[in-house]
Amino acid sequence: MTSRDLVKNTLEFNHKGRIPRHIWSLPWAEETYPGSIEKISKNYPDDITGAPSFISGPVNGFGSGDPFKIGTYIDEWNCVWENKHSGIIGEVKEAIVSDWSDSSRVNIPLKALDINKGQINDFCRSTEQFVLSGCCPRPFERLQFIRGTEQLYMDLAFEDQKMLGFLKEMHQFYIKEMTVWAETDVDALFMMDDWGAQRGLLINPEMWRKFFKPLYKDYVEIAHSHGKKIFMHSDGNILAIYPDLIELGIDGLNSQLSCMGIDNLAQFKGKITFWGEIDRQDLLVNGTEEEIRDAVINIKETLYENGGIIGQCEFGPGANPQGVNTVFKTWNELSE
Repeated sequence: MTSRDLVKNTLEFNHKGRIPRHIWSLPWAEETYPGSIEKISKNYPDDITGAPSFISGPVNGFGSGDPFKIGTYIDEWNCVWENKHSGIIGEVKEAIVSDWSDSSRVNIPLKALDINKGQINDFCRSTEQFVLSGCCPRPFERLQFIRGTEQLYMDLAFEDQKMLGFLKEMHQFYIKEMTVWAETDVDALFMMDDWGAQRGLLINPEMWRKFFKPLYKDYVEIAHSHGKKIFMHSDGNILAIYPDLIELGIDGLNSQLSCMGIDNLAQFKGKITFWGEIDRQDLLVNGTEEEIRDAVINIKETLYENGGIIGQCEFGPGANPQGVNTVFKTWNELSE
């Protein structure tokens, strides 16, 4: 069975064989522990990969600097990021829209639609891995990068019509981007937005359902109408909208299980695939090998339902290669 088949069967709750694997690694990991990623990946190869877009150069002439280097990075939307630590992504400190009546500083990166479908399809044929799209709609986060978080919350509270007009324009771009990727041979489309704080949602769930759920509905429908799966990432405690994401038809969801409590998520097993993760806030930083092993076993025993689990783990700041290796070693042992 290929990695592609293994992941598809897992998503469709027709799983046989081992639990699929997927490591997320930041450049920090390789800078801090040289050679560690290569060693872990050699022992436990990924079943999931991402497709390159094969777009050369800056998008629409925008984008400069390195998002993982110390200093300033300007992304393809013209948002300015400041980074004080090498190997991780920095933060947006400056809003580029002070009033929605003038969004001239925002660059909607239309060149991102000019992907090379032939090369992408060749890439998909060249691998037995399950391939995710190279696009990533993130409407809530992108609005924050453009406007600033505090001001955006006020815009949402007052239902600022100019902001909602821009959101509609941005959504239309994301629809086009998802569609061109859906027309390739990738196995799944990908989107993200970090919706959770440590204890709950960042905005009222009803506000989320009013403004953002309909956007995600469009993205899911694009994927499924083209015969693709759809994966989503969202950090924090998003327990309040898990049922909504299941209703929308999200196939694989990457979320911080430990923030919400594994037992609280048991009600959703068999309804969505838990695309990781292992607790990176505490366990991968401070946990013993036994504690990490027990955590993996608990996830399998609580959330597995003829599939529905992908053994994803992030190797980022604070984690060590021994702990990450234990995660994948345990998943392997649970599959034997």
